[in-house]
Amino acid sequence: MHHDGRALAGVSEPRESRAGADDNGSRPPLPEAAASDRPLAFAGVAFAAVYVPDAGNGDLRLVETAGRATSRYPPPECLPLSGDSPAAHAFRTDRPLWPDLAELAPRSTDRDSEDRNSEGRYAEDGPRPSQAHAPQAQAQAQGRQVQAPPTEAPLAALPLGTEGRRLGCLLVVGASPVGFEAEQRRFLEQYADAIAGMLRTEADRPAPMSLLTPALRSLGVGSFALMPDTGLIEADEALLELVGITPDDFDGKVDTLLAHALPEDMHALISVLEPSTEAFGRRELEFRVRRPTGGMRWLSLTCRVVASTDDRPEQVLGVVTATSVLRQSADDVSRIQWLTAALDDATTVRDVGRVVVTALREPLGADRVALAELRDDRLMVTVLDPPQPAAWPETWRAEWRSEWPDAPVSALPTLQLALRDGRMNLWSAGTSLEPGLAGIGAGGLAVLPLPAKGRVAGVCLVGWDEPHDFVPEERSLFTATAALVGQALNRAHAHDAEQELATMLQRSLLPRRLPELPGGTAVARYLPARRGLQVGGDWYDVIALSEDRVALVIGDVQGHSAGAATIMGQMRTAVRAYAVEGHPPDVVVSRANRLLVGMETDLFATCCYAELDLEEGNTLFVRAGHLSPLIRHPDGRTEEVQVEGGLPLGILAEAEFPMTAVALTPGTVLALVTDGLVEAADLPLDEGMRRTRDALAAADPADPGRMADELLGGVDRREDDVALLLLRYDGMKSRPIRAGWAVWRLPDAVMHARRFTARTLRKWGVEDVADAVLLVVSELVTNALVHTQGPVRVDLMLRGDRLRVCVTDSSPRAPAKPVSVDWESTGGRGLLLVEAMSESFGSMPVADGKQVWSEIVVPRREPTPTEPEPGTGQEPGTQQEPGTEQGAAP
Repeated sequence: MHHDGRALAGVSEPRESRAGADDNGSRPPLPEAAASDRPLAFAGVAFAAVYVPDAGNGDLRLVETAGRATSRYPPPECLPLSGDSPAAHAFRTDRPLWPDLAELAPRSTDRDSEDRNSEGRYAEDGPRPSQAHAPQAQAQAQGRQVQAPPTEAPLAALPLGTEGRRLGCLLVVGASPVGFEAEQRRFLEQYADAIAGMLRTEADRPAPMSLLTPALRSLGVGSFALMPDTGLIEADEALLELVGITPDDFDGKVDTLLAHALPEDMHALISVLEPSTEAFGRRELEFRVRRPTGGMRWLSLTCRVVASTDDRPEQVLGVVTATSVLRQSADDVSRIQWLTAALDDATTVRDVGRVVVTALREPLGADRVALAELRDDRLMVTVLDPPQPAAWPETWRAEWRSEWPDAPVSALPTLQLALRDGRMNLWSAGTSLEPGLAGIGAGGLAVLPLPAKGRVAGVCLVGWDEPHDFVPEERSLFTATAALVGQALNRAHAHDAEQELATMLQRSLLPRRLPELPGGTAVARYLPARRGLQVGGDWYDVIALSEDRVALVIGDVQGHSAGAATIMGQMRTAVRAYAVEGHPPDVVVSRANRLLVGMETDLFATCCYAELDLEEGNTLFVRAGHLSPLIRHPDGRTEEVQVEGGLPLGILAEAEFPMTAVALTPGTVLALVTDGLVEAADLPLDEGMRRTRDALAAADPADPGRMADELLGGVDRREDDVALLLLRYDGMKSRPIRAGWAVWRLPDAVMHARRFTARTLRKWGVEDVADAVLLVVSELVTNALVHTQGPVRVDLMLRGDRLRVCVTDSSPRAPAKPVSVDWESTGGRGLLLVEAMSESFGSMPVADGKQVWSEIVVPRREPTPTEPEPGTGQEPGTQQEPGTEQGAAP
């Protein structure tokens, strides 16, 4: 039998026109009764009444009602406890009473006598169910034609008691002749417990306060009335609390509520809240909202569309509950669809775990969810919710060696059996399980093996503390969830292995550590992109060219793939090789460009190269299509260095790369960045550079590492990988002094080199090492003149207690020490003598040949008042700047 929706809703009739909505867009004022009765109406209740014992006469006295009772058959004010009414029976037996319709049917076939007999019977026992919510008179008074309500309606009586005390009875009349469904009965029992709790707190007061509406609010059941034409909505405080909005922040617009829903559920919500002219039936939906704390909550929406006189949707009346409070028959198909989409987006094992927790714990009212992978007969736990160790068995804590525990399958027979059979096991409350599972689900435990490609990939545990009944719908949900999660876990495991391989590739191509610099501190940071393969083409390097010169380079190869990372590694190696050879910055970048063009990879790269003289602070910059470097001055000012740019590498083999010179003062911070830090889809490049400059100015240069972390910030924006290289230039604590000599190719060239060296040592006041230094100079200059062609040069440098001798020639071949030297040999002993006299000795390639060097320790001695300390560059009574002596003939 069809019934009018307005009659069965159990709420006040809506007004004929939207008179409640002012022209200025304010919220429509609805009667308080309508707002408070909506949740009961959607729970199948048309009328509710609370009776409490009357201490004076021993009857049950009516204290509060909700819904609608007719004026012809009002609820009686008192019910005798000794009577046969459902309320008295439920109070005496302390058990809920759910009479069948047959028990309430009249025994007389004569309609008139039936009405007379029934009238007398319900005058004693309570409101007649068939007349408990007759809206026909009111509807006719408003000029409407409505269908007659049902001749019988279900009746229920629930005792109100707590801790052995009988406090009263809740009498409810159903809104539908089909009776109360199982879910509605469970809800009404919870509702009765909430009313009993309020009655207990009000026991000492002369008259109880309002009970029905506050009890609904304590259960977390909210309601609303939406005006589709205006988008205005009347929402009670319970609904606002469920969504996570304070009453002061709510403006009465439905868009404000929808803004808290997850984007994936928005389409379904809008289709329900914006009904078409044909959609006037009851509609149900489960959706998710994002709480202010960042957590997610599942909510259940049930609504009904109220039509206007022209059959247009005038109002949408509904209730919203947490899914564990009032679960109307859940739409398992939509939930599985959501789970499928969510698992499709889950790329890592952790992502899969979060989806499982979201899909199972709160919607099912579970207290614990665990997800574990099966690896080599061991369960590797990947997700625990809640994550605190105290919430899990004691035996698990003994295996808590890392972030999550792991244990052999043989230690858990229940799980071993489930994994072997591949079947779901549901253990009810009170089941005795092994210690490894004790405490996970005292009220019920679901063990779900996760199948994937013919094997079991892992297991999912869902546990309840309170007794839990496994309904058929949950069993179907568990079966579908296990299959989907198993496949997703298998994919995620493969993805994690791929990411681990990519991470190893990335780490192997980037420098493992940066060199310690005598005049500054360099730090670097690299973050991979958060989409696709987490490996990219950004690279950086710090190259110590000599004791007083360092090269800084940062670059970005086009693309995010293993191929881009490989090209990145090749470019970093090439730039380092050209720089170590001693080429100037423009030549280093030019040769790297030619190399990339010749590789024919169809990829290009950007690069910014800087060579810094740590002694003087002079810096040469070369930029190939890359972002300009940033500088933070000692006073906190920041600027973007205007470096003349060239084309990106790999485009034109004959491209030119001009150099730009900048002088740095001690305390300056140099920052080289890639575009992943300063540019995104929602962040223009200029704005990103401005933000980075502001962060650079605000950071404390005393700790370059923390400075780099603050520049990266806590943003989750990373659409691209990010590389950052910082150098704080401090200046050299002890500045060396130098002298140089261009050796002439004459028969007595070695003699001239020795005389230059002796004169320089006397000038520096380090004659104590003259014999060793002169021997080293003689041997190295002789080897250079005999075995090479072209110019030869001698350079001396004194820093602290070390004197360094360098001889440069034009041959790239490194000197080779003899394997053995006998008494008859006429040569080969020179390098052995040099090695014996030196503290350290070696050779290195330079731009036009090689450089052989030797370091000799200078004994420290206390300087007299008239002579300087060695290595300070001062002579008695003079102020000498360090320099290079280019000798003419001595």
